Amino acid sequence: MSADTAQTSGRPRKKRGAWIAAAVIALLLVLIVVHLLTGKKEKTGQPAQSVSAATATIGDMPEVLTALGTVTPVATVNVLPQLSGYLTAVGYQEGQDVEKGQFLAQIDQRQYEINKQQAQAQLAKDQATLDQARADLARYTQLHEQKSIAEQTYADQKFTVAQSDAAVKADKAAIAQDDLDLAYCHITAPVAGRVGLRLVDPGNYVTQSTSPGIVTITQMKPTTVQFTVPQNSLGKVLQRVNGGAKLPVTAYSSDNSKKIASGTLYALSNQMATSTGTVTLRATFPNDDESLFPNEFVNVQMLVDTLQKTVLVPTSAVQSGAPGDYVYLVNADQTVSVHKVTPGPSDGKVTAILAGLSAGQQVVTDGMDRLSDGAKIRISQPRPAGASSAAAPAAPHGKHAHAASTSS
Repeated sequence: MSADTAQTSGRPRKKRGAWIAAAVIALLLVLIVVHLLTGKKEKTGQPAQSVSAATATIGDMPEVLTALGTVTPVATVNVLPQLSGYLTAVGYQEGQDVEKGQFLAQIDQRQYEINKQQAQAQLAKDQATLDQARADLARYTQLHEQKSIAEQTYADQKFTVAQSDAAVKADKAAIAQDDLDLAYCHITAPVAGRVGLRLVDPGNYVTQSTSPGIVTITQMKPTTVQFTVPQNSLGKVLQRVNGGAKLPVTAYSSDNSKKIASGTLYALSNQMATSTGTVTLRATFPNDDESLFPNEFVNVQMLVDTLQKTVLVPTSAVQSGAPGDYVYLVNADQTVSVHKVTPGPSDGKVTAILAGLSAGQQVVTDGMDRLSDGAKIRISQPRPAGASSAAAPAAPHGKHAHAASTSS
């Protein structure tokens, strides 16, 4: 076979290879197009997402402020000796409740009794001198009327009587001071309350205002709790207080596990702390069961006001994001739409909606992780937002929360 014949027979083989390659490429293009079209149909045909929904209702919602408070006794008195001497007796037991005026301790009073006896003796002497001066003045007065003595002698005797009278008054004052010192030797409780641990034992020499004192008395009941509120919440509090309202305050344990006591707000500080932007408030509690212990940390919840007949939804329905505060509103065609709202106070379970929602509308409460505006849904557990749960404020959820359950 010649070279021309071999070249002629190779051309049809190259043409067949090109056709086969073109056919393979065309087939791949067809498969890609079919896959894309099929995938788009599957995406558009995705089943509706299962969610839980609730119906917005009308009810009352309390406006509550929560804060960390400290139990502050009405009176805490450190009893100090008011004179010096040996402590001879202690008349209380540690941790005992005492009444005002009850005996606490005794200081050796013998030296003060001697001082009083000396003052009494000086008084007797000066009183005799005064009596003698007055008798002389009476005689000099008669002689002066008869012009039998010099005018200067009569005047000097009047001054002598005045001096003796002043000395008697000074002696009486000294005796009164001695009586007071004797009273100070007998130390009594200045207020009713509970005594702490004994600070000094009998036999020790105590001095005036010696530290740490004799004992500390703390009034247990009634007691108060101090707490702070942020300046943004102060306006509503002042409005209610100036209107004569007695705002109820509830104290919870530090871990919020139980309610401890109930009281009322009775005092506000006259200045705001510039470093924290807060104002200190004080509430009073009867504390008859002594459940509030001095300097104890408690969680405080104060009911400022109650919103009447407002729209309520479960708290889980309210979301925050790029649009602001919003809910997923359930539409009549079983789709959802992003709906902006203005939330108000919340008790943890239910939140008040001040604007953007009406009673009777349904909102999604669960299953929102993959929702988007216009998504198809299937409601699995429809339930109403119970207004009864908002009838009373729940315990605060955060130990250090200054919770603005106030409206925005």
